[in-house]
Parts: sequence; C-alpha cells; structure tokens
Amino acid sequence: MTRSYSILSALVACVALGGAIANAQEANPALRHPANGAAEGRVLVKFRDAGAPGRAQAQVATDKVAALATRTGIRFGSSRELGAKWHVVELDPTASIPEQLVRILADDTVETATLDRRRYPHAVPNDPLYPGATGQWYLQSNATNPAAINAEQAWNTTTGSTSVVIAVIDTGVRYDHPDLSSVAQGGRLLPGYDFITDARVANDGDGRDADATDPGDFVSSTDLQDPFFKDCGPNPSNSSWHGTRVSGIIGARTNNAEGIAGTTWSPSILPVRVLGKCGGFDSDIIAAMLWAAGIHVAGAPDNPFPAQIENLSLGATGACDQAYTDAIAAVAARGTIVVVSAGNEGGPVDAPANCPGAVGVAGLRHIGTKVGFSSLGTEVALSAPGGNCVNTNGGPCLFPINTTTNLGTTTPGASSYSDQLSPSVGTSFSAPIVSGIAGLMLSVNGNLGAARLRARLREGAVTPFPVSSDPTVPMCHVPTSAADVQASECSCTTDTCGAGMANAPGGVLAALRPIAVVVLPTTVSPGQSVTLAAGTSTAANGHTIASYAWTGSIAVTPPDQATGMLLAPTSGSAQVCVTVSDDAGRQDTAEVLLTPTSAAMVSIAGNTNPCTVLPVTVTVAPSTATIQANATQQFTATVANSTNTAVNWSVNNVPGGNATVGTVSATGLYTAPSVTANLVVSISAAWAGDASRVGSAQVTVTPIQVIVDVTPSTATIQANATQQFTATVTNSTNTAVNWSVNGVPGGNSGVGTVSATGLYTAPSVAANLVVSVSAAWAGDASRVGSAQVTVTPIPTPAPQSSGGGGGGGGGAFGVLELAGLAALGLLRRRRAPRG
Repeated sequence: MTRSYSILSALVACVALGGAIANAQEANPALRHPANGAAEGRVLVKFRDAGAPGRAQAQVATDKVAALATRTGIRFGSSRELGAKWHVVELDPTASIPEQLVRILADDTVETATLDRRRYPHAVPNDPLYPGATGQWYLQSNATNPAAINAEQAWNTTTGSTSVVIAVIDTGVRYDHPDLSSVAQGGRLLPGYDFITDARVANDGDGRDADATDPGDFVSSTDLQDPFFKDCGPNPSNSSWHGTRVSGIIGARTNNAEGIAGTTWSPSILPVRVLGKCGGFDSDIIAAMLWAAGIHVAGAPDNPFPAQIENLSLGATGACDQAYTDAIAAVAARGTIVVVSAGNEGGPVDAPANCPGAVGVAGLRHIGTKVGFSSLGTEVALSAPGGNCVNTNGGPCLFPINTTTNLGTTTPGASSYSDQLSPSVGTSFSAPIVSGIAGLMLSVNGNLGAARLRARLREGAVTPFPVSSDPTVPMCHVPTSAADVQASECSCTTDTCGAGMANAPGGVLAALRPIAVVVLPTTVSPGQSVTLAAGTSTAANGHTIASYAWTGSIAVTPPDQATGMLLAPTSGSAQVCVTVSDDAGRQDTAEVLLTPTSAAMVSIAGNTNPCTVLPVTVTVAPSTATIQANATQQFTATVANSTNTAVNWSVNNVPGGNATVGTVSATGLYTAPSVTANLVVSISAAWAGDASRVGSAQVTVTPIQVIVDVTPSTATIQANATQQFTATVTNSTNTAVNWSVNGVPGGNSGVGTVSATGLYTAPSVAANLVVSVSAAWAGDASRVGSAQVTVTPIPTPAPQSSGGGGGGGGGAFGVLELAGLAALGLLRRRRAPRG
C-alpha cells in the first residue's frame, strides 16, 4: 500500500505543472513550461539486472520486457533499450497509466520506473526575428555590467582547442548558418544525430536518423487539434531555432568578419537533436546524453566524436528522476560533464539541473542580481548572464544574449542574429556561457574529469554576488516549495545562485592548476606500513610536476617525494595530504583519509581545495598542579583535529613513570612519589597517531606536611587543678611529641607543668593567667600544635559570727545549743495530737 501511494503521489506531481508568476518589473520574454509534461502511455523502466553484455543484451532485454508483460498482465506496445538496465516501454493505451505503473513497480525484477516526461527549451523569443546589432555585452568586461564574464582576458590565455568537443543536446542546429557551418566547410559543427523517436515531434518526416538539422519546432493551430499536442497550447508558437542560438553562444565562428563571436573559438560543437514540436521526451534526451559521451546506444551508430561537455538548455519542474541520475553518473565516468540550465519558473531548480553531478546554471541580470524568471536553489553550481530587458513597457530589450538564429517563423528562412528587438532571454542562454568557459578550461588542461571540472568552474567563479543598492530589492531565498516563486529581481546568495558569477579568466586560471592524484594501497592493517604514491599527478597542458609535499596528522617519509610511507592508525582516523607544484608554481592538493583498515580519497566535488589540514594538537589539563608526596592528581588529554583521541602517558619522558618521579596510569591518573624536598616533574600525553604530537603539564610534588593537633584547643581551670590534653599527629607513623608550656619544656611553677602524656597542672595564682600548652612533633620541632589555657585563682571562703552575750559578736550556735534545740523539737512532736 505504501509503495502504490508513493507512485500515485508522484504521478499527481508529474501532471500538476503550473505556470510561474510573470515578472512584474521587466518584460523578459522567457518561456515557462506548459501545464503537463507527461507522455501518453510511455514509461522508463529500470531492471535490477543488466543482463548479458554486448549485442546479446538486446535479445535479453526483449525477453525481459516480454516476461514483465506476462507477469503484470499489461499489453505492452513497442519497447527499446536505453542504456544498461533501462528500457522505454509503451503501455496499454486502453488502461489506466497510474495503475499500470504501480503494477510494473511491484514486480521483483524492476528497480524503478517513471513516466517518460516532456522537457522544454528554457527560452523562446516571442517577437519576430530581425537582423540587428550584435552587441555581446555578456562576454565583455565592464564595470557597469559586473555579470559579464570577461572572456577577452581569458582569450589572452586560450581561445580553445580543436581537441575539445561540446555537445549541444537541443533542437538541432542550422548547418547553413554562416557563423556556424559544418567542420567540413571550415566551421564548428560536427555531424551529429537526431534522437527524436516520434515523427510527430521530430517534424522532419521520420524518427531517429543521422541528420541533426533543425527543421523547425513550430506548433500550428492544426497541431493543437491533435490530442498529442494538447498540452502545448493554447496558442500556436513559432519555431525557436533554440539549438542554433545555444550553439552560437558556445562557438560562433570568430575572426571571420561576420556576425558574432563565440565564447570559444576552436572547440567543435556536436549537435544532438532531442527537442522538436512541444519539447522532447526523457527517453530521447537520456539516449542522446549517453551517445554524445561515447556510450553505445542500441539502434544508433556509435559516436565517433565523444564530447567532454554536454550542454542541456532544457528541463521541467519536479524532482530529478533516477534515470537522469544514472545517465549523468554514466557519462561522468567517461569524463563528460553535464551543464544544465536551472529553469525559468522563478521557483525551485528544474530537472535535470537539480540532479547530482549536474552543473546547474542560474540566470543573472547585467548588474549581477538574479533575473526574475530564473529558478534558484541549492542545486545551482554557479550563475551566468541570462539576459534582461529592463524596460517594463515592452520596448527594446536592453541586455539580451545576442546570438545566431534563423528568421523563419515555421520552416527555415534566412540566417540571422538575435538582438534587442528579437531577444534571446532565459537560463537556456546562461548554460552555454558556462559550457563555453568549460571548453576554454579543458583546452588548457585536458586531464580535468567531470567532478574536477565542476569543482574548478565553481572555483573560477571568483566574482562574488553584488547586493542591490535598491532597498526594494530583497535578498534571494531558497524556495520552500514549487509555489514559492521569486519572479522578480533579488540579490543572490551562495545558497541560491551557486558559488558566484561565472568568470572566464577565473575558470582558466583554476584549470591551469595541476591535478594531484594519489594511488592508494589495496589493503590497510592497523599500525602497519602504508605506501601512498602521487607520481600519477598531472600538470596542465605544456607543464610538468616540479615538486611534492606531504603533510597531515601522521608523519609521511620522505615528505618531499612522489611516494611516501607512513603507519596506518591503530584507532580512529588520520588525514594525509600531498601538495603538488608544477613548473609555473601552481599547486593542487589531494587528501587521503586513513583508518586502521582502509584508505580513501576525499571527494573533490564542490571543494576547490579539499585538504585543509589542521595539525593535531594535544592539550593536557590542568596545565599545572601542586600535590603532596604520595597523593594523586587526575589529568585529562584533549586531542584536536583527529578522530583518533588515544594518547600514551609518561612522566619525565618515562612511559608510565616510576617510583622516583611518580607513576601515571593509562587514563591519566598521576600518583606522586615520596619526597623529602620539593620535586617538579612533567606529565606528558603523546598522541597515539604520532608521538611527536605531545601535550604536557607541570606538577610540583611537596613533602608530606606533618600536622599536630592538640585537644581541647582551649580550657579554663582553677589554680592547682589539672587538665588532660591530647596530641594527634597526622601524616606520620611517628606520633611522639614533646610537651611544653609557654615554650618551656615540661613547664615550671610559674606557668604550670605538663607531663609527657599531656597532663597539665596549673600553678597557684592570685589573678587570671593565660598560658599556651604546646605539643611539638618529635620528628620536627617546628611541627607544633597548641592549646590556650586560662588559669583562675581559688575563691576565698566567707568569715563566720561568734556566740557572746550583750549582743556582741553574733556567731554561730554552739554544739550544746544545737543539741538542746533538737531535744526540744522531739518533745514537741511527741505532744502532738493524733487526729
């Protein structure tokens, strides 16, 4: 149930393609997509098993499709192979397409399947074409037009090489345009191929053939009556000559005293036709991508001129299909880069520009801000001029991308050039500018592969995006959904418009750097020797590698040769880099990530200098400590810039320490030795990955301090009385003490005496006396404890009165008197009545 729901949701997304909001600020005639891009009854199916290699695969593919039809109960129409594992299959037109797709996806032999959707050119002018000026502001260097790529400066280094081939996968081309023409006639155009399968789309009377000539892609009112073209209206449209326009930007003939200049002057252009009436289908586009890169495509002759660059100025809204992901990966494996226009919807980046590995290109206004129609987002690699008209009243377009075209509204007419009155505007024309820069880059360094070329295109985009001085122009933001359309000018960020503004000399300088390559060992074992070889590193055309420098979190020996040796980490991971320098002083760096059991190159995609090595540092905390002999102190080692945090502890460079300097455990617990005087030692933690990476702390060990306490600490007693005191000795097994009173050993009659056991006897005093009773440790008389004693005098008894007559001397009663009184008392008690 979950799988079916996902597919039905995807189908809804495929058919719900709405138009974008029109740009309210500028009248820019950039094409938006029709509402529906799905083919009627055709899907792309990817089987899990590629089947047999070579020509036998064709029969295996036929058998697979037939078996799939039997298992699913679907009456398939025609089918054809589309590279390894992929096949184009026509479904039963009388049954529900979503239901058939769900059944196909449920089959165990099918990895994935998707609708064969239409893709569209990313710019079509709406005005009649007129011969006009050829002002190519976008190639120049002008402070008022900062988005221009400054091609003139790049041309001082290279105008391109004939060994470079750039495929234009588009509507085909007009071979009769004098500023293009075929290679056989001294021009730039190679024999290409027409991959349009459906004759109705091809508009040339047949399906696939070896003629990449553009016959026109107009859609007439009669065409719109055909259900096949129902999504291409509502109004008829003229022929765009889109492939001819794109080709002119990349490689119009230069220095021929005619027309315009191409971004490149020498590379060849390989026209591959995939777009016709109402766009083109994924199945044809993907086949063309594979073929253009030199990969065999069933039913077509192999391409004798494999392209290193493919330009796709086309797309449609929605996520990247797996079929495009596979195709881009397949051509990248052959060294071919795919440059794709981002789209003209003002929202999220179109497919296939949003596919992994593609170089998505957004469109800029002449001043470097995003042109309203351009799509944007994190999938954009960099941005280039897309043309912008400035005028809001439909007047002449002030900053178009002038290029080659044709004046025919339906079928071919006279060759011409677009201009301010018949402008070329759209991200369709941003992409070929970048493809042209890529062509110049490959011309100076033919060793750049797809991933490295993409990275250096971004590296070369050295001009940052300007922020508009107009407070009403917002900052661009990453679209949150297809409905989040930014159809007006906004100031680019690196999250929305890529690494920066395309720059031709910046790209060429980036390409001129050498290429650092490391050959890795096939096996790695913990702590064992590893060999890394950088001898296959290459320099740009005409240059050589002059030096090598190894750095990293593990020492490499020797550090300055093509081949280095090191020990694999025993835990965690380590980073090792080699920097190669060429004979011109240019450098490149490659990074290797080592674990105890593996070695791998760090990806270069999207990272211009991947090896930013920070040295491993070890810090020990606390950095200082003072403890007594035989005491302990916990230390902690922190390892920075490595995932391997293991350390080896030592004391004064003795691993684990010893009885003289103290010992330290594997966890950093230090135990001080016995000392009679202060001892200073160093506690060190050496990184397990490289013993030269050390952190340390200083410890001062002090002798044990004997403490003597006397209790009670205070006392008050009368003269001649006694008080027992007790002396407690800590931190020593010798508990003997010597007692004294006011510093007099044993005391005396004036201050009192104290026995050897601490019994103090107070002296006779007439007034209060305060004395100190002290116990000095027998091992060191300076270790003393004491108590304070207050001695008070004995109280004097009160005097008694005498018993004489005459009232004198009133003393106490005598004994006889007391006896008489007692007798009288007894007599009285006897007389008492008994009641």
